[in-house]
Amino acid sequence: MVFDFLKRGAVEVVAEKKASATGPVVAVQTSGRVAWSPRDVVSLTRSGFCGNPVGFRSVKLIAEAAAALPLVLQDAAQRFEAHPLLDLVARPNGAQGRAELLEALYAQLLLTGNGYIEAVGAGPVPVELHVLRSDRMSVVPGADGWPVAYEYAVGGRKHRFDVAGDTAAICHIKNFHPQDDHYGFSPLQAAAMALDVHGAASRWSKALLDNAARPSGAIVYRGAEGQGKLSNDQYDRLVSEMESHHQGARNAGRPMLLEGGLDWKPMGFSPSDMEFHRTKEAAAREVALAFGVPPMLLGIAGDATYANYQEAHRAFYRLTVLPLATRVAAALGAWLAGFTHEAVTLKPDLDQVPALAQERDAQWARVAGADFLTQAEKRSLLGLPAVAADG
Repeated sequence: MVFDFLKRGAVEVVAEKKASATGPVVAVQTSGRVAWSPRDVVSLTRSGFCGNPVGFRSVKLIAEAAAALPLVLQDAAQRFEAHPLLDLVARPNGAQGRAELLEALYAQLLLTGNGYIEAVGAGPVPVELHVLRSDRMSVVPGADGWPVAYEYAVGGRKHRFDVAGDTAAICHIKNFHPQDDHYGFSPLQAAAMALDVHGAASRWSKALLDNAARPSGAIVYRGAEGQGKLSNDQYDRLVSEMESHHQGARNAGRPMLLEGGLDWKPMGFSPSDMEFHRTKEAAAREVALAFGVPPMLLGIAGDATYANYQEAHRAFYRLTVLPLATRVAAALGAWLAGFTHEAVTLKPDLDQVPALAQERDAQWARVAGADFLTQAEKRSLLGLPAVAADG
């Protein structure tokens, strides 16, 4: 009948279905397979920088520290106080200053392994410099394998930068990649597995709070003769007393008076749940390790590699920031020198790095006390332009 579905206890008749003979085999084969996130540049940037606090802070920390380093331009004879290339780097375009341009360049290198700078304007010195997004740029190799052009794609349109003449309009700076001839290797790629683990642990903690969060405890009622059910009046009275006497900051730590038949059972996270917190910390340390940032500087607890924060800060500059800034400044200076045809070098001014003040003072004292060195040799050891020797 039409109203048979309203009858309680009605049994639904299920039509017979054929089962696949290979279904159980496929289920066993695919169960438990690890699901890793995509390894392309866009996906890694979205998950490792935009969606991960450790990756975001690591990139920002390195890029901002490297961009803040003062740069000096010099040749074999002098250090320039004023030069057209210094003016260009100080004000590369109408929307960015030196720090903003270099921070964008360092961030692109850290996120994608590649950094592209475009020179705008014809003449002995470019008029503007712009950092281009690495995910939009592609290298066009020639018959011999060397790049003959760069293509920049935006919104379905492409612009081609030909590599011709003495100096190209694009400066490509890339990290070392052992298996690619044209593109660099990103620290995000090395930290991809740790980023997945860190993200999975965060999602587990969020799901635990949303779906399986445990209360602080439970009140168990054991009535007489095994009767374990409260009456409606007893239940309402118990809830009212709990809300009025044991909830809120004012009642924090207040003892609970339980009448006959009521028992308090505290609850907490199981050891398996707590293990995810340690897994998350270990993954965060691996991400910091891939970028070269001491975990102490990121607020990750449990690290005892450095004696104190000052040592970690000095190691961060010496092992991570300075090598990156020196390499990028050298490549940028050599590219810009091709426009002016001058034998000049661009490099960070280590004498103005506060984190290295102690090492700088010790080096200056050692060099100044070396009586067997000439004045020109001492200046060369300190990275200063050579001058005529005394006498």
